[in-house]
Amino acid sequence: MARSKLIIFDCDGVLVDSEPLAARAYERVYEKHGMSGVGVNIIAQCVGMKQSDIIVRIRELTGHQFPEHADGDIWAETKILFTKELKPTNGIVPFLDPLGLERCVASSSSVERINHSLGVTGLAQFFGGSIYSSSMVRRGKPAPDIFLHAAEKMGADPADCVVIEDSPFGIEGAVAAGMTAIGYTGGGHTYPEHGARLTACGAAAICADWNEIGLQLAKLGFLKESAAAAE
Repeated sequence: MARSKLIIFDCDGVLVDSEPLAARAYERVYEKHGMSGVGVNIIAQCVGMKQSDIIVRIRELTGHQFPEHADGDIWAETKILFTKELKPTNGIVPFLDPLGLERCVASSSSVERINHSLGVTGLAQFFGGSIYSSSMVRRGKPAPDIFLHAAEKMGADPADCVVIEDSPFGIEGAVAAGMTAIGYTGGGHTYPEHGARLTACGAAAICADWNEIGLQLAKLGFLKESAAAAE
């Protein structure tokens, strides 16, 4: 029998404040291979995609063809930065600690990157083995595949799932999966039009911090009002 409620968390930019570090890693690696101009403005147009799709998008935007044999360089540089500097998003630990709901992670990142991110930030304890990557499905976000896969594995009906996402691609994928999407704008990569873009993609609410998300979950019937207020 399907569980009645499930919260699906994106990882990058939602659980961990990784997007500014990831953008720096891409810029460094592209420059290492003689391709300049892959800065924050370019990477901002790729947030929410898996690495292979990001490389294609960068080529479309800049004309730079990243060498296939050097794909591993991107994660290697990202891992160095994450190990030294990655932090959880503000307020996520006190939000997760008392959360008595089924939850999982559904991310465009590789399983290794997700596990590393959760490990260095101390968040792995909150998810156990409930980790799902776009590498497990045919299509990455904005396709709904990763969200449907996560719901199936967790034994939940898509209609009973809430997805917390920071990217337009992630919001689109969650909506396409028949799930309720909440847009999160509390990461270090947020920008003035961030919330409006997530709303345009179908987000049911926009929240800049985890207290707001708790209140939205209460309104949706996922949390009791008193529990949301306590967070």
